[in-house]
Amino acid sequence: MKVCVPVTDAGSVDPRWGRADRVAIAEITDDEIEDWQEFDVQWSSLHDAASEASHHARVARFLRDHGVEVVVAHHMGPPMVSMLQRMHIRVCLEAGGDARQAALAGAELR
Repeated sequence: MKVCVPVTDAGSVDPRWGRADRVAIAEITDDEIEDWQEFDVQWSSLHDAASEASHHARVARFLRDHGVEVVVAHHMGPPMVSMLQRMHIRVCLEAGGDARQAALAGAELR
């Protein structure tokens, strides 16, 4: 299962999903992280560079291109939640603390 989570430089869950600078994609198998890749997405600076629809499309394209099945985040707006649900990506909100532990917890909520 592929889980995406916004991360800080210190390895915590970034409270900003749509404005995150970095996200990690965890490949989780048998309740263990098999692979962890971090990406500099710079969504904080790109968020207001175009329309909300363009930004959502950017996020959707990233998630689709990486085969993400679950997004774990602290918060996101209802339009983003709706878009992810239409993409059949499960959304787990109110995450905090260690990003790796949050990704594992999101994968367990199948």
